[in-house]
Amino acid sequence: MKMSEGVEWGLHCCVLLHWLEDQWPAPTARLAAQFELPPEYLKKRLQTLVRAGILESIPGAQGGYQLARTPDRITLMDVVAAMDGREDAFRCTEIRQRGAGAEANPAEFKRPCGISSAMRRAELAWRRELAATTLADVIAETPAPARRRALAFYERLGN
Repeated sequence: MKMSEGVEWGLHCCVLLHWLEDQWPAPTARLAAQFELPPEYLKKRLQTLVRAGILESIPGAQGGYQLARTPDRITLMDVVAAMDGREDAFRCTEIRQRGAGAEANPAEFKRPCGISSAMRRAELAWRRELAATTLADVIAETPAPARRRALAFYERLGN
């Protein structure tokens, strides 16, 4: 399963926004500088999270972003689905029915093939794991020095 960079950017921004809760809203430019990302591109990605109800966007000169829900109510799957869509990673096109398979009895193809079934099981396991892991879980696993470093860097950006 290949995910876009937007998933990583979105998740890291969500973690940082949680840490910055007492300083909300966080401006796009400072969030982008925090990770050396292009501000306009990050803004588009964050707007995707706003549309998904993960972030809130506050307009105006003092505006920016904040979490729309508590970290225990945001799953990794929420962010992945918002950024990359809900489409299945594996799409069976029934190539077994082409070439030599074109001559087969159509009854052979009533059930999905073993490849399709295995890929579907793997994807469901992947999705279940992402849906069972919250932003709060990720935050709890983040080493304290990473939090301190991120907050200190963010503060320097404001000066």
